[in-house]
Amino acid sequence: MGERPVPEHVTDGPERTAATVREESAGRVRKVVLDGPRRHNVLDLEGWWALERVFGKLAAQGTEVGCVLLSGAGGRAFSAGSDIRAFERQRKEMADVRAYSDAIAGGLAAVRNCPHPVLAVVEGLCVGGGLEIAACCDIRICGESSRFGAPVNRLGLTMAHAELRPLVELMGRAWTSHILLTGDLIGAEEARAMGLVTAVCPDAEVAGCGLALAERISAGAPLVNRWHKRFIDQVAGKVELSAEELDEPLEAFATRDHAEGRAAFVEKRKPEFTGA
Repeated sequence: MGERPVPEHVTDGPERTAATVREESAGRVRKVVLDGPRRHNVLDLEGWWALERVFGKLAAQGTEVGCVLLSGAGGRAFSAGSDIRAFERQRKEMADVRAYSDAIAGGLAAVRNCPHPVLAVVEGLCVGGGLEIAACCDIRICGESSRFGAPVNRLGLTMAHAELRPLVELMGRAWTSHILLTGDLIGAEEARAMGLVTAVCPDAEVAGCGLALAERISAGAPLVNRWHKRFIDQVAGKVELSAEELDEPLEAFATRDHAEGRAAFVEKRKPEFTGA
């Protein structure tokens, strides 16, 4: 996938501090790093496009890739999701809202549809869009102090179907409802109990544990790993939604509650929602 031009009215200009997405090689392991530690590796529109582009490139590679290890830079966060500070420019008009939603869906789909095994190594925060990205990976491990959640109800916005589906398939209806309806952050052991992660490591060791696990996966027969990924998807099955149903989550961006939630976040205060 090629570079996409970013419309002038949705760019952050020279002060852009959202994460970039970079790739490194470590033998048969490919490392993908969400790199913006200054602001917990949040992704803006360009970041979501970059995620799709990097994983598209990896998908085109053959069995020389044994595993993709996905992590966040800096040790304090996997990712805190989308860059809310950029919403005023990048996610204000409905056409931009739809384009941004498409960018998220494209990034998530690229992670989820990668033919190689994808391992998420979570250090620190993993919330909002970060949680969605992690849910699209095949396996997730985390550090003892990691926290997970999606407090989007405090921003007056919704999680679209493409973002929601991996969470429901991973955790089931009850736990997904708990996370979304309460907005609470959950700890590492609770995340393991609900099936969100498969292993919890000491914080100082999680990066090393992740690499060791990625190398162990890479030691397996690559074609078998790729087949198993596809077979699991086939067994799980997928439900197709109408265009009208897929558009419904975007309506939240036109509400006064979302404007209030966004303003409250920037101003670091508690939002006052009115239901309008």
